[in-house]
Amino acid sequence: MNQDSDHQKAPAASLRAEGITCVRGERCLYEGLCFEAEPGAVLRLAGPNGAGKTTLMRIVAGLLTPTEGKIFWGGRDTKELGGDFRADLLYIGHLNGVKEELTCLENLRTNATLFGREASREACLDALKQVGLRGFEEEPVRFLSQGQHRRASLSRLYLSEDIPLWILDEPFTALDVKGVASLCRLIERHAASGGITLMTTHQESGLSTPGYRELDVSDFSPARRRARTNPEVTHA
Repeated sequence: MNQDSDHQKAPAASLRAEGITCVRGERCLYEGLCFEAEPGAVLRLAGPNGAGKTTLMRIVAGLLTPTEGKIFWGGRDTKELGGDFRADLLYIGHLNGVKEELTCLENLRTNATLFGREASREACLDALKQVGLRGFEEEPVRFLSQGQHRRASLSRLYLSEDIPLWILDEPFTALDVKGVASLCRLIERHAASGGITLMTTHQESGLSTPGYRELDVSDFSPARRRARTNPEVTHA
């Protein structure tokens, strides 16, 4: 584990979505969506653009409230858990979430402080090395390429291997083949230690872990549900 803080691996817990319905404007993205992810799971959300994959990830992370339904962590409603649940998750969205004016090193240490965690210079340098940014630690992020921006954001994962739930939106975007392979190994290691990863990706990653599976969120769209109820119904 590439960190030197006193944080210990949180007890393994399951993640469960129960009866999630999401309406945006006048459109219902999905209704009655359910899933369960046990410790060691890597659950990839699939579906066409606009199906609501990112929306579901934000619902799970507590950043959006569903129209109906609940998210459970370790059998408890995440709304009731509040800060205890937030301490158990790391969310990295499709936006990189790094401050342009700070260096790579400053971004890592600032992020750790914001979440009440400690990260020494040595631990941060090792995390940057893991994503191929060793030597760029004192470089302001605004001078980095788009791929380097993404790697600077993902370097947080190497300081967060003890966090049991990772929520990653398109983590492989702007990474080269080597970067994708490195991130796959990290996700697989996280799963092997009992962590759960909820993710989206449009790329073939080559993830190989016993707990890997996919959930097509469009299966819970009103149209798909009607088609299952009445298979003779066809759509133009």
